Amino acid sequence: MQKILISRCLLGHKVRYDGGASGPFDPLAAWQAEGRVVAICPEVSGGLPTPRPAAEIPGGQGIDVWEGRVQVLTAEGEDFSAAFLDGARHALALVQRHDIRIAILKANSPSCGNLLTYDGTFTGVKVNGEGVTAALLKRHGVLVFSELELPEAAAALAQLPSLT
Repeated sequence: MQKILISRCLLGHKVRYDGGASGPFDPLAAWQAEGRVVAICPEVSGGLPTPRPAAEIPGGQGIDVWEGRVQVLTAEGEDFSAAFLDGARHALALVQRHDIRIAILKANSPSCGNLLTYDGTFTGVKVNGEGVTAALLKRHGVLVFSELELPEAAAALAQLPSLT
């Protein structure tokens, strides 16, 4: 059975930066009941507490963090880059261990955003881009969706060959 990597906050776990959750969502609960879900919060896996200060990527591009051009910063200028990079590595390790090809990650997050992220100004402005974890997973061939794309994720899952 094909496993799916899913952000813990989307499963109702209170791991968001503000101590809240962003779910649960019915399709995710069904996949969880089937035993398909491998859950992670990259920020917590990287060593950050809950709650924690909000963080953003200047320019909104997770790949720029990987390439050392920018840092993941809080509004006060605290550098969270190492934790974000470590958390992304933990996510990739899970993907490799479980032969995961699809991830559903939190939209707009500096870790998990797959299409949009905040621009680093802490003003609510979003830009086209992907978070640190989403960038790494995509570069390793994982199809990354957000909670706003559950039908697309389900269709992609249905297209994958069954694993025995």
